[in-house]
Amino acid sequence: MKVGIVGSGFVGATAGYAMVMQGVGRELMLVDKNADRAVAEADDIRHAVPFTHPLEVKAGGYQDLVGSRVVIVCAGVNQKPDETRLQLLQRNASVFREVIPAVLQYAPEAVLVVATNPVDVMTHLAAQIAGECGVPATRILGSGTMLDTARFRSLIADYCGVDSRHVHAYVIGEHGDSEVLTWSLATIGGMPLRSFETLRGIADPDKLRQQIDPRVRRAAYSIIQGKGATYYGIGSALARLVNVILHDQRSILTVCAPTAEVQGVHDVTLSLPRLVGGQGVIETFPLPLSEGESRLLNASAQVIRQALDSLEVGS
Repeated sequence: MKVGIVGSGFVGATAGYAMVMQGVGRELMLVDKNADRAVAEADDIRHAVPFTHPLEVKAGGYQDLVGSRVVIVCAGVNQKPDETRLQLLQRNASVFREVIPAVLQYAPEAVLVVATNPVDVMTHLAAQIAGECGVPATRILGSGTMLDTARFRSLIADYCGVDSRHVHAYVIGEHGDSEVLTWSLATIGGMPLRSFETLRGIADPDKLRQQIDPRVRRAAYSIIQGKGATYYGIGSALARLVNVILHDQRSILTVCAPTAEVQGVHDVTLSLPRLVGGQGVIETFPLPLSEGESRLLNASAQVIRQALDSLEVGS
């Protein structure tokens, strides 16, 4: 099982390392515009193989993506000082118009997983370009709010003193400031969060929400301020997503994918709980949101639609 990674920066290389550590796939192929960087990262990751799982790790060009079941797209440019978000979007859009056709030329059957930020917009653009190459939109998805959902569940678990694997709660919408934490649907061990708080005698549950919301929503900002970039969490999320696809695990994940309509906003890409398997997105599940959460999701969808309109991308 071969996996390609296009873009060997912090996120791409860390995703490759996470896959080696978890034993995801059998062969990793790193591709980067900076060929020396790809070779160096592949060598460094390969040196971990004797201590972990028997994967082949190589560097090459687009032609070496032949046979890939999944290709992670991390390619993109960083924001320059004083550069607007729209200018960054336009430059990354230009990168994708080169990268996506090149990937699909050699790996036309692959599922493409987009990690480049802003991931919702870039996934929408990737799906549009892939469609022009005859690839169905269901095979194009982004990491979306997988990491935000993990942060949300982890923080609830810490506060309530339980294993995070027993917490179910979703972050949906944009992977960004307008994302929606679905407090009304949060459960622990199948029990509504409010009921669990009462049973456990957790005082002042509103304080829980006030403390956790900014820690989920602003997590990337604090990490970037402290160390310049985020990559461990997203690298692990990408490894998990690739494993789900390779083994057709039919997992429900908050990935972003093109969606015909969300809360009255048409043709938009954002995160919702989706059933993911070997061919990408199988089904999308609407959530019984509270009235307030529905309004917030509408606002989040509009943020993304406005960004797409600024790039003059479909509607």
